[in-house]
Amino acid sequence: MNEEIITSGRMNYKIDPQLHIWGWEIPLYLFLGGLAAGILFFAAFYYLKNRDQEMPSAIKTAPLITPLLLIIGLLALFIDLNHKLYFWRLYTTIKLESPMSWGAWTLMVITPVSIIWSATYVRELYPSWDWKFKWLYDLEGFFIKNRKVLAWIMIFFSVILGIYTGILLSAFNARPLWNTSILGPLFLASGLSAGAAYIMMTSVNQLERKLFSQIDLVLIGIELFLIIHMFMGFLASTEVQIEAARLFLGGPYTLPFWTIAVFTGMIVPGILEFLEIRGRRIPAYIPGLLIIIGNISLRFIIVYAGQASRYLY
Repeated sequence: MNEEIITSGRMNYKIDPQLHIWGWEIPLYLFLGGLAAGILFFAAFYYLKNRDQEMPSAIKTAPLITPLLLIIGLLALFIDLNHKLYFWRLYTTIKLESPMSWGAWTLMVITPVSIIWSATYVRELYPSWDWKFKWLYDLEGFFIKNRKVLAWIMIFFSVILGIYTGILLSAFNARPLWNTSILGPLFLASGLSAGAAYIMMTSVNQLERKLFSQIDLVLIGIELFLIIHMFMGFLASTEVQIEAARLFLGGPYTLPFWTIAVFTGMIVPGILEFLEIRGRRIPAYIPGLLIIIGNISLRFIIVYAGQASRYLY
């Protein structure tokens, strides 16, 4: 018989010595939601500016992937749930003070809207497409006439979706790393950057690619500013926030955060995009892929490091 000595009531699996309640599903969802939000925001924004012909990839082609991104993200959320049969209870109430409630209802709106938006361009992009039923053609015609309404809905909910992915974490006051108002704007800027990068990769229009390179360069600058500001805030705060910052300043998350998320995912593509704007021929998929790698690594690192930060030392 083995003897086990219990020295603490906190010796619980996934609780002590480190909280670990979220696995790969949540950061994957945060990345996919941010990417979809970025793509849909730019699609709606440039449609409302009547730039359909100048921005074919941003408005028509790139949004085709957003329903798939959102559905995979929802599937990841469903896998993470402990009580999967009761997910529908999120839609029996609206709690304005709950980030979970905001997220659930935002996804309920933006997922079907992304499908409808994509469907209104399917026959334009694929002339041989056949809806088979007359009522589907009638429905398509109705939504085509009301694209401007769809665009305003997409702008509003894509911004909420992008910023909510950060607010979802910052609402956890017991996690010092997450307990900062910077995460909402940071994840929004990061999602917009990923959306711009995807549009840049899929575009065959040189002017469109150059414009989104410029947009992405600005967004990378905003991300770096927010990251620096976040750590300055931590280091000027209480001991637990300082300890949370040290996870990235000599701690276990230093190397992956600064080399993958920041250097590889922001600084290097930023330099490449600057060179492209100055006239150098840089294949669009190189900075685009680096930005997307940086985006997903940022979310994985923040989620896992946040669970490692705590008030008990």
